[in-house]
Amino acid sequence: MDEARARDVLAAAGVLPGRAQDARLLALGENAVFAAGDLVVKVGRDAELLDRARRELDIAVWLAEADVPAVRVASPEALLVEGHPVTVWHRLPEPARPAEPRDLAELLRVVHGLPAPAFPLPPRELLGGVERWLRLAGDAIDPADAAYLRSRRDGFSSAAAALTPHLPRGPIHGDALPRNVHVGPDGPVLVDLETFSADLREHDLVVMALSRDRYGLPSEAYNSFVEAYGWDVREWAGCSVLRGARETASCAWVAQHAPSNPKALAEFERRVASLRDGDESVRWYSF
Repeated sequence: MDEARARDVLAAAGVLPGRAQDARLLALGENAVFAAGDLVVKVGRDAELLDRARRELDIAVWLAEADVPAVRVASPEALLVEGHPVTVWHRLPEPARPAEPRDLAELLRVVHGLPAPAFPLPPRELLGGVERWLRLAGDAIDPADAAYLRSRRDGFSSAAAALTPHLPRGPIHGDALPRNVHVGPDGPVLVDLETFSADLREHDLVVMALSRDRYGLPSEAYNSFVEAYGWDVREWAGCSVLRGARETASCAWVAQHAPSNPKALAEFERRVASLRDGDESVRWYSF
């Protein structure tokens, strides 16, 4: 789904007071995210994401009832418009400053202290999107690379299922990165709730450990995250398994953009090569 298609769906949804063509595009990935006035609208890539969009709305309502700082829904129902899920949210105020790892850690402490909601949360299917992302990549990527990632997916799925956690299981964010925190005038709030799950709390902590190792997060920033949360996941024997699973998923996620973006293809090939070589020192770049 490109921006033009997403705008056509936005126009057909009729959820904005003004013209869809005047809405500001904030992000384009699995969802196209548009802002207009005091609303934000998310347009999903395809109909397969409808159930996840509905669950994200339920999660937002649950977090609001628990007074957890998070993005709030503007409409309680997810629409399916021309094969694309559409959800409507209240727009957050302009950021007061960039989110920092310690802001994320403080919010995770709150989330990890919550009891389960009244509705079921799925397990964190970290590797569940691999097949769909590789399918979307199609012939743009080397079939041998796709086969390699499928093999890694299967191996890490089995290994993760056998892990003994250090922390009690429960609600997690599922994609715990500072980019999913918005620091407004009233403090940090969580955004992008679609990956909320009930699983190992360690999932939320391994993300930042990988950011330190692969994406250039400074040690000082990582240490501030650990201090604010109160525990370093790298002390846990299962850390390498969840890290490997997330690396596999991250490679496949980039692959879906390869057909239309040469930079995505180059980054995909860099990541796969580093995994094949077992070289954990190769820097990955956010995409």
